[in-house]
Amino acid sequence: MMGFTLEALDQRVAARATASPEESWTAKLLAAGIERAAKKFGEESAELIIAAVTRDPAGTAAEAADVLYHLLVLLRGAGVPLADVMAELEKRTAQSGIAEKAGRRKS
Repeated sequence: MMGFTLEALDQRVAARATASPEESWTAKLLAAGIERAAKKFGEESAELIIAAVTRDPAGTAAEAADVLYHLLVLLRGAGVPLADVMAELEKRTAQSGIAEKAGRRKS
């Protein structure tokens, strides 16, 4: 069983967001604005894709960790709590992904 959770990471991001930008990468990203946080998330996402398609398991794990961290920073910058994302994911588990996507096309 894993001892570290996404919620624990989110709590660390929240704590570091209140630090000085000179002392915290999280605070520095957030102080630079949502555009900087979004750009960094995009960069990390591209690095994850490259690691995955080059079949680099260690690199994929490391880049996935970066993506998760930067996603939480981006969500914080956008004012979207992780709980809202988790609630959305929970709603989606009530049906298959194929059925959910088909339902989107009708609306």
